[in-house]
Amino acid sequence: MQYLLLLYVGEADMAAASKDDSRKMTAAYGAYAEAMVQAGVMVGANRLRPTETATTVRSPGGKTQVLDGPYAETKEQLGGYFMIEVPDLDTALSWAERCPTVGHGVVEVRPVWPASDYDPDR
Repeated sequence: MQYLLLLYVGEADMAAASKDDSRKMTAAYGAYAEAMVQAGVMVGANRLRPTETATTVRSPGGKTQVLDGPYAETKEQLGGYFMIEVPDLDTALSWAERCPTVGHGVVEVRPVWPASDYDPDR
């Protein structure tokens, strides 16, 4: 089963990190990703650009609005993700516990719901 590990971090804290701390964090994520590749569970991963580069689209009452920036102001922002394929939730949680983000942010674990499995009559 596929799971998405959503990485939420404080952008301000990350931007304020020293170059040395940034290098250490990059190395920690690199090692984490390599461990996933070696274990054969990595499906994909990416970082996201900061929220100031986001564009939000919504259509209240059928009138489309396009706004620069994120929709919500929060302490932690979605900063990236890892998609993994593992047998069960316990294994996904085990990988989430090893993610460097847990030391300074939050890792949300969500099962992927393939569009081909969607049945509106269920």
